[in-house]
Amino acid sequence: MPRTLIRNASVVFPGDGLRSASGEVRTANILIGDGKILDIDASDTAGCDELIDAAGRHLLPGVIDDQVHFREPGLTHKEDLASASHACAAGGVTSFLEMPNTKPPAITLEGVRAKEQLAAEKSLVNYGFYIGATPDNVSELANAVDVPGIKIFIGSSTGNLLVDEQEALERIFAETTLPICSHCEDETTVRANTERYRGTTDIADHSRIRDEKAAMIATQRATNLARRHRHRFHVLHVSTAAELVYLQDPSPYLTAEVCPHHLFFNVDDYPRLGSRIQMNPSIKTSADNEGLWKALQDDVIQVIATDHAPHTLDEKSQPYPSSPSGLPAVENSLALMLNQVHEGKVNLVQVAHWMSDAPARVWGMTGKGRIAEGYDADLVLVDLNESRTILDKKQHTKNRWSPWHGETMTGWPVRTIVGGQTVWSAENGFDESARGGKPRFDHSRGGYWATAGGIGE
Repeated sequence: MPRTLIRNASVVFPGDGLRSASGEVRTANILIGDGKILDIDASDTAGCDELIDAAGRHLLPGVIDDQVHFREPGLTHKEDLASASHACAAGGVTSFLEMPNTKPPAITLEGVRAKEQLAAEKSLVNYGFYIGATPDNVSELANAVDVPGIKIFIGSSTGNLLVDEQEALERIFAETTLPICSHCEDETTVRANTERYRGTTDIADHSRIRDEKAAMIATQRATNLARRHRHRFHVLHVSTAAELVYLQDPSPYLTAEVCPHHLFFNVDDYPRLGSRIQMNPSIKTSADNEGLWKALQDDVIQVIATDHAPHTLDEKSQPYPSSPSGLPAVENSLALMLNQVHEGKVNLVQVAHWMSDAPARVWGMTGKGRIAEGYDADLVLVDLNESRTILDKKQHTKNRWSPWHGETMTGWPVRTIVGGQTVWSAENGFDESARGGKPRFDHSRGGYWATAGGIGE
């Protein structure tokens, strides 16, 4: 492969994690070749086949989105791996980890491998796929290898992906070794609230049905399982400040994430945005927004991921409760955070940690998440001064809409590099010949709390 020299970039180094505050931003020349970062302090005259002048721009490790629903196979009228990976590339996302609730669901290793083959043929960026838990597939989960982890739906699912019985959950935590993640909403509480609000057409009732209590009960239940079984567990899309009480005691077994919609939207936005912000778990209050931001700052929550889950606008426009839950976000998540940098609320080291370094460490993705010699050349070049307005018609997801339609952000990706190859640039668009690859998952490293110095090869 040709060598590329990225010269005069302001390079963002995540450091050893938020608590040590050892990250930095400094001007450097980055030499890449054979899909790897060869030198982080290369000479201005280093031999290369391609020279990228990055003066005035910042270079970050590519975003790793560890929670997406790209709908293939079975629901490709909503999204597919090709359209979703284009959205990723335009948004600075160089790797995604996709959930198992497709049709058919990925509940066997054979099903996971089939999805990997589809991605190898279609995806511009790197890909990984969770294996889904059911009440009856513990042996399949126990024998699964070379996947990011196990996904459990503790509530909020249909068919055999719902795992709500305590005996089944105990077996999964006791008899498997892969890290586990879960959607935490208590099914009993949600069903009782659904009956209480039967007949409602008020979209705001979605947050009353999927309330704080539902989230708290399920998160307490799951984190208790993780602590008792000493099993690594990642709480997906934390939506309430109340849940944080179960995450605040440092544990080598627990990590958590938050999504942009739970950071930026709350119940006061329903009159303006309606079902565009209908999600599971539901949007909560402004006080929850504040609590989740603080948890990120305090390393109680480690990861930002999107839970990208698109539906067509026709589907979303159905009257509640017929409208489905889910929204697209992969191509705007980095810009949302860069805009927070512009407003002085966070810094670039934090953004690189939350969106790149931390998810790589949680899921054992070797050579990912940092700009360091020997790491994979998965990079995103951003312009912190560029302002763009998010518009439905300019989205690359198949359904071409965004809940942030009409909002202007300052700070945008201008070039996305996957394995040393530019897959998208603002100047030239997409390289349709590019294809991502499957990361290597090494769970023996011990996850987030055991890899403060990164997770190199």
